[in-house]
Amino acid sequence: MVKNICLVLLFIFPFIHCHSQILPKEGSELNYRIVPISFPVSGGSFTLEIASGRYFSEDSFRKNIVLKKIDTGNKIIAEVPAFGSQYTWRITPNSGSKSGKRCSFYHFSTGIIPEVDTSVTRLRIIQPALEYKDAYVFCDGAKALYDMKGNPVWYLPKIEGRSIYPTDLKISPSGSITFLIDQAFDINYEGHILWKAPNTGEVNGRKLEHSHENYHHEFTKLNNGHYMILGMELVHCQIPTEKINRGIVFDSTAHLYLPFGTIIEYDPAGKVVWNWKSSKYFLESDLVNYRPADGSMFVDIHENSFYFDEQNKIIYLNCKGISRIIKIKYPEGVVLGNYGEIYMPGVPVKGNPLYCGQHSIRRASDGNLLLFNNNACDTGALPMIEKIKEPVLDKGQPEIIWEYQFSRDITAPNGFPKGGNILELPDNSLFVSTADPDSKLFILSLNKKILWSACLEKKNKETNEWIPLSQYRASIIITSKQLDQLIWNSIGINILQDHPNR
Repeated sequence: MVKNICLVLLFIFPFIHCHSQILPKEGSELNYRIVPISFPVSGGSFTLEIASGRYFSEDSFRKNIVLKKIDTGNKIIAEVPAFGSQYTWRITPNSGSKSGKRCSFYHFSTGIIPEVDTSVTRLRIIQPALEYKDAYVFCDGAKALYDMKGNPVWYLPKIEGRSIYPTDLKISPSGSITFLIDQAFDINYEGHILWKAPNTGEVNGRKLEHSHENYHHEFTKLNNGHYMILGMELVHCQIPTEKINRGIVFDSTAHLYLPFGTIIEYDPAGKVVWNWKSSKYFLESDLVNYRPADGSMFVDIHENSFYFDEQNKIIYLNCKGISRIIKIKYPEGVVLGNYGEIYMPGVPVKGNPLYCGQHSIRRASDGNLLLFNNNACDTGALPMIEKIKEPVLDKGQPEIIWEYQFSRDITAPNGFPKGGNILELPDNSLFVSTADPDSKLFILSLNKKILWSACLEKKNKETNEWIPLSQYRASIIITSKQLDQLIWNSIGINILQDHPNR
C-alpha cells in the first residue's frame, strides 16, 4: 500500500523529468551565446537570473545581474550578452511551485575566437530586416551564426582538435549542422560530431575519397537521414603525341589524370548506398566532342553544386567548367536533360548564352530552377540570379523567365569566379550570398525589393580599414523555432514535448 502511495505521489509531483539535468554543466565553456538552461524544477513558475561574472555570494551576484526571466517548466533558452565572458546563474521557484528551494549558484563561460570578436570581424548591416527578423545566418567565411542585426551568437569550435574553416555550413532537416573541410561532418550545436564521411575510397577506387580525390563543394543531409555529397575521382588518360596540353608536348607514353566528379549517398552507418560518376557520363555524352579553346586535352567539368528533389526523385547537378546543368533520374542514374551548350564533332565551342561559371542550383516551389549565374566568362560582368523554366519533356534548352542583375556597388575587378548561392524562403523571396570576393548577403522579394542586406567584413591590420571577408556560401535558419530545435536536440531533449518560451 505504501509503495502504491509513493508511486501516485511521484506521478502527481514529477520533480525531476527523465531528461532533467543541470545545464550548462558547471564550469563549462560554451561556443554560443544563446544558451539552453535545464534544471530539476517543475510544477510551477520559476525565475532565472544570470549575472555577468563568476560569483559565490548573494551580494556580488545581485549587483551584476544582466538577465532575469520568469517561465514555467524545467528548461529555458537565454541569450547572454557577450563572448569571452564569465556568467553565474540560478533558478528560484516562485510562489505556488511544487519544487523546492532556491537553487545554488552555477557557472559557465563563453569562449571567443577572432571570427566572433566584433572588433576584428563583423556582419555589417546595410539595410535592417523588413521580414524574417527572427532569422539567423550562417557565414562559412566567419564560421559563425549571426542574428539579423549582425550579432554573432554561435561559432564553430575546434573539430577533432583543429581550428578549421568550413564551406557549405548549414542546418540539416534533423536540426544538426553540416559542413565540409577536407572531410564532411554532421555536428550538434555544441560541436560534438554526430557523423563524418567514411573516407574509404570505395567510389573513386583509390585509398581515400579526399586529398586529390576529395569531398568538395556540397554536402547535404537528406530527409531520410542519409547523406549526399560531391566527391572526385582522377581518371587516367593516355595522350597521343600530336596533342598539346597547356603548351607541353607529350610523347605516346605520356599520361594525364583528368578530374571527374562523383555524387555519393551514404546511409547513417557510412555505407555507400548510391553513386553517380561524371566520368561515365563523359564517355556516353556529347562531351567527347568537347575541345577547349586552348587546344588542350584538359577537361574539367567542375561539378560545384547539386540539388536533390527528393519527392520527384531528380538530381540537378551544376557543372561550372562547361556551364551546364545535368538532370539525373534517381536512383537509375539516367541523364534526362543537358541544359547548356551541346558539343558537335568539329564545331568550335561557342559558350552558353544563358549562364556561365554558375553556382548553386536549386528548384523553386513553382517547379522552376533557381540559379546563381556568376557570369564568369566575362570578367567585367556582374553576377545574376536567374529563374529558368525547363524545356517540355526535357528536349531542348531552358528559358530564363525571371532575372535579377546585381547592382554596381559590388566590386570584383577580376570578376566572380567562385562562390555565391541562392535559397528560396517560404514567402518565395530569395536569400542570396554574393560570390567571393564581395561577401554581401541580402533577401530579395520577387518584385526585386531588398528586404535585408549585410556585408561580412574583417579589419585590415595594416590600414585599420574594414574589407570584405571572403566566403564561399551562406545559409539561413528561418525561425527561432528551428534554432530551438537545433539547441535542444544537441542535449537530447525533445522540443516537441516541452517547447520553451523565447
